[in-house]
Amino acid sequence: MNKMGLEEYKGVYVYAQQVDNQLEKIAFELLGKANDLAADLDTDVTAVLVGSDVKGLADELAAYGADKVIVVDDPELKEYRTEPYTHALASVINEYKPEIMLVGATAIGRDLGPRVSARVATGLTADCTVLEIGDFPLVAIPGREQKHNQLLMTRPAFGGNTIATIACPDNRPQMATVRPGVMQAMEKDDSKKAEVIEFNPGFTPNNKYVEIMKVVKSVVDAVDIMDAKILVSGGRGVGEDGFATLKELAEVLGGEVSCSRAVVDNGWQPRDIQVGQTGKTVRPNVYFAIGISGAIQHVAGMEESDIIVAINKDETAPIFDVADYGIVGDWKKIVPGLIDQLKAVEK
Repeated sequence: MNKMGLEEYKGVYVYAQQVDNQLEKIAFELLGKANDLAADLDTDVTAVLVGSDVKGLADELAAYGADKVIVVDDPELKEYRTEPYTHALASVINEYKPEIMLVGATAIGRDLGPRVSARVATGLTADCTVLEIGDFPLVAIPGREQKHNQLLMTRPAFGGNTIATIACPDNRPQMATVRPGVMQAMEKDDSKKAEVIEFNPGFTPNNKYVEIMKVVKSVVDAVDIMDAKILVSGGRGVGEDGFATLKELAEVLGGEVSCSRAVVDNGWQPRDIQVGQTGKTVRPNVYFAIGISGAIQHVAGMEESDIIVAINKDETAPIFDVADYGIVGDWKKIVPGLIDQLKAVEK
């Protein structure tokens, strides 16, 4: 890319993920963050909507903070497939030249983001937890140009043991994927309207287009833990049989059960209720961490909870460093007592 052309790139763009013509929550979360970044850059926010027969979703994107919506609508885009969607988003970037392009780190976004960045010859920072506008290098280095108004992308590195802040000073757009649940959506405002731009780069199926033979939807009864206001989370210390007791506590509280990675690795609970760096990021009002030591990878997924209550027999467990309330003791004695007390209050 010609460095002289960087100033042509303007605006903060968000890939607005939809499945079955329904927008996913990650689209609204990214629009919330995009509005913060755009305010710092004195620019506007554009949502890129890719699919078939999806124009009707533009108003919802406007209500959550999109100033413009670029719609790429084509029958070839009915279901998510890597090649046509990559072609769609890369073509939008080449045509409209965004300064920043945000994509959700969903199953779709993790497939789409890297391919698009490669195709438009720019960098991509994956799984960002913080995005802000600032100077790069962060501290001026003699003899090296310090660039301003750069997207500073922060993410855990080396298994969460360190935090890296990454920039992409010489190429555009600056691209990042962001995990669901990390950024916060704005309040919905139905009075807001967006400028809708229709764009179709043309889709000719080639040997990179996979053919979808059949879509089989798995039926999951579980509630999405990212929506729960109260989470009762168990770790290795609870053991496989202990989750029956945690479910009872969750029911009394009107909450849901979640778990740590060790629990999933042992096959005790399904992956869709795992909290942490390789699981989901949650922000409940109350988070009970029971038998969870508090490794940095787990804490990364729940530290934004309003109130954290930790129960662990090891008084040196790192979970107590982030907990608002800590109980040192055997959960097998504490949790049944807590359930009895709560039931007594209910009566």
